[in-house]
Amino acid sequence: MAAGLGCLAVHLARTAEVTVVAPDRDRSGASNSLTLLRPLRVARAANGFFFVDGTPTDCVHVAITGLLEHEPDIVIAGINHGGNLGDDVLYSGTVAAAMEGRFLGLPSVAVSLASPNPVHFPTAAAVIERLLASLTPETLPADTVLNVNVPDVAYGDLRGFEATRLGHRHKAEPVIAAHDPRGRPIYWVGPPGSADDAGSGTDFHAIAAGYVSITPLHADLTRHNTLEALKAWCRETL
Repeated sequence: MAAGLGCLAVHLARTAEVTVVAPDRDRSGASNSLTLLRPLRVARAANGFFFVDGTPTDCVHVAITGLLEHEPDIVIAGINHGGNLGDDVLYSGTVAAAMEGRFLGLPSVAVSLASPNPVHFPTAAAVIERLLASLTPETLPADTVLNVNVPDVAYGDLRGFEATRLGHRHKAEPVIAAHDPRGRPIYWVGPPGSADDAGSGTDFHAIAAGYVSITPLHADLTRHNTLEALKAWCRETL
């Protein structure tokens, strides 16, 4: 079991009924993928946690649409080991799990501890406890997911909370070429690019300054301010 997941479940169980449905292995980079070409298997551990042989999105989908007897009040995805900042949200299984909760009609939050080797999971759990205690329909409207990133420090060392926008990374590093034992070429996906757009107001900037970053994510990917120009182009050209 991932340390962040266990820590969050223990903290939230002090004030709420918590059901954990999680992948049975690390599924970093799974994004919003659903498993459609094979059945999913669900096992239950001695501590009551459910484990699914699928993606984070599979876990939320199975839980809400058939596994659980009662629909939950909210979906909390995390605590992820490492930040989900800027362009990371396009690939993140943690953010995708929260998005699936929102697509299925539930308020949803993704939480990540922003360090490559995170330690202070209780800090992130305490942040979520505080957030849940004050959420309103205005701060988490029906079409929004909150992406929360927490500095990897003791809770008392946090500088505060900031509402942020997504920053942007430089282009990813090149793939790493190698060969398998049979001499066939293989490629490892390289590291993500470093922060590019990381100025004031971004999630990158907040984390670097010691603040919890809370970014509202909109599930509608339509570029609305381009629609009229595109309509005109379609009428005149196509």
